[in-house]
Amino acid sequence: MAMQDCKFAGWARGIARAAAITMAIFVTLFCATFASAQDTPAQPATAVPQQNSQPSTNAPDAPTPDADVDDPVQSMVPRIQNTRFWLSGQANFIFQTHPPFHAPYSGKNSLNPRYEKATSRVLTLYTGVRLNDSTELLVDIEEAGGAALSTGLGLAGAPDLDIVRNPLLSKAPYLARGMIHKVFALSKDKVENQRSFLSLFDEVPRRRLEIRFGKFSMADFFDLNSVGSDTHFQFANWTVDNNGAYDYAADTRGYTVGAVAEFQDRNWGFRFAEALMPKVANGIDLVWRPWQVHAENFEYELRRGVLPEKPGVVRLLAYTNYANMGIYREAVAKFEKGLVPAPDITDHRWRITRKYGFGVNLEQNLARNLTAFARFGWDNGKTESFAYTEVDQTFAGGLGASGAMWRRRFDRAGVALVTNAISKDHQSYLAHGGYGFLIGDGALDYGRENIVETYYTAHVWRGIYVAPGLQHVTNPGYNRDRGPVLIPSFRLHLEF
Repeated sequence: MAMQDCKFAGWARGIARAAAITMAIFVTLFCATFASAQDTPAQPATAVPQQNSQPSTNAPDAPTPDADVDDPVQSMVPRIQNTRFWLSGQANFIFQTHPPFHAPYSGKNSLNPRYEKATSRVLTLYTGVRLNDSTELLVDIEEAGGAALSTGLGLAGAPDLDIVRNPLLSKAPYLARGMIHKVFALSKDKVENQRSFLSLFDEVPRRRLEIRFGKFSMADFFDLNSVGSDTHFQFANWTVDNNGAYDYAADTRGYTVGAVAEFQDRNWGFRFAEALMPKVANGIDLVWRPWQVHAENFEYELRRGVLPEKPGVVRLLAYTNYANMGIYREAVAKFEKGLVPAPDITDHRWRITRKYGFGVNLEQNLARNLTAFARFGWDNGKTESFAYTEVDQTFAGGLGASGAMWRRRFDRAGVALVTNAISKDHQSYLAHGGYGFLIGDGALDYGRENIVETYYTAHVWRGIYVAPGLQHVTNPGYNRDRGPVLIPSFRLHLEF
């Protein structure tokens, strides 16, 4: 046993040294880019392509793809050239592991302190047809499977956004997206539109109203970020790719049913969504009573940088959820009165409670091939974490670099730091032995959950990409008694 511990300790030290070297290289590239930027005119930002992204409006002050890259995402087979149709596919495999870590105790929702490994997969077929110059039908079929570390439990900032937390769900293909997209022109002048599986139009009116109705992911349209929103090419952690405190309406697989309305003008936009909520926390079944159980989402987007003469985007988010959610303080009060052996957030009659929150999402071009991003998120923290993850406050920031900086135009690299927290009521609930749908060690010595993630995505050939990555987690599940945890990963991504 001692020899095995030594082996794992040596492996962990080796990985840590590799991570330090990777960070040193990234910082060197960062400094070199700034040095060269002082002698060159300001250039448009590089928006790293992302799978779960809203189609680009190519607004003058918004980050745009690097001019040297004709097609920012390569595919293994040629795509359909007829602009009326869309047909593409992807396969994303993420392998993760972690060595043993310090943990004097564990609960049913704890990250396993012993060595473990897991591989997730997501396969998606994207299809679409443009019915006329303003209307299109988009349908995507998906299959998700594999496994997660500790079956997806133990971390609020879970390390693999591709995992489906419920291992009992069917592995059969399912309808991921199915929606009607309608564009209403509010001006005669048009701008070029970057075609994607979410929009097939080559150009759209500069001022317009867009309506989408059907099944979709809220993260397709809200809280997007060009360098921190895509598990296929960028980061893998839940709270790096999304605002952890944004408890957006979704079933276990991340999808909902509803409508999105979006107004776009030259340098700004506003979007609103009304969507269904799940029956239980992170459940697969939605409640089809929108007059009773529902979610509203609002986002204002200003395509203007915070640095002078450099493009960027500022996004302001607000949301409110109405669902059958428990109240942490009431669950603890029942326990303290001796009515239950442990606090249970699900032990309540059916009743509709409200959860709300806010977010700020910034992305800023620093140099031709280097973009910074930052997020802040907060929710009221009194009602049960219900749809996304167990975070009530989050700060995140990072850098994304295009491989054009080192003459590898289809490569990309990134580094990010996120620090997550929960409310006092949420802390008390976990400290008294309560369990959420993701975390709970049976006890709690509270501390912020801090995560550092870095990755490098390398283009191998045509639509084949590989990406080694590394995450370091301090206070997993907000518990200072456990960890830290080192999570190396390897991603294989195929584009068709």
